[in-house]
Amino acid sequence: MPIRTPVVTVVFAGVPKPPVSSELEVVAHTPDEREAIWYATVLRPDVLVLSVHPPALDGLAVTREVSSRVPGTAVLVLTPPGDGELVVAAMHAGARGVLSRTAGHDDLVRFIRGVAAGAVVFGERAADRLYDLLAASQPLRVFPRLTSREHEVLDLLAGGLGIADVARRLGLAAKTVRNVVSAVHAKVGTDDRETLLGQARNAGLGRHS
Repeated sequence: MPIRTPVVTVVFAGVPKPPVSSELEVVAHTPDEREAIWYATVLRPDVLVLSVHPPALDGLAVTREVSSRVPGTAVLVLTPPGDGELVVAAMHAGARGVLSRTAGHDDLVRFIRGVAAGAVVFGERAADRLYDLLAASQPLRVFPRLTSREHEVLDLLAGGLGIADVARRLGLAAKTVRNVVSAVHAKVGTDDRETLLGQARNAGLGRHS
């Protein structure tokens, strides 16, 4: 008798159209990435397929929380094509696989089965970009448009320090730090401080401040 391949239970979050396959059982499908935490906690699927949408990066926070709270559920993150920094951020958040959102049906099913089986998998372009980043001498940054100084200031602010504390830590004038923060807001595309810091924390900044 032929050996039956076990069906993989999957929750899809932020994915417009899940693939149809006899190898998968879609136990939940939601457009809201945050709802994925509830579904993963209650349903305990084999795999959570989660789409990350910059600049909010809520999907990274969800990846981190699901990986921590439901370790039996493997998270497969779908990212925009060519965004190598998100590959690294997704790894840090606990993803077991990263694939471009433009990948085909067969690749997506194959990746789902791979992470369900315990493998760590990356799309070809994501893997190439990851190797490039790991080989680079400069630190990896999840906000690539920021300068090293801007990234450093954002990291400290995300860790809970105020403007004056950051200025003392870096040996800068408070006015200089405020100017740096203004530049960060302009590059990230938000003028709201809490939104900016939330995005930074979702991306893993502020842990070592």
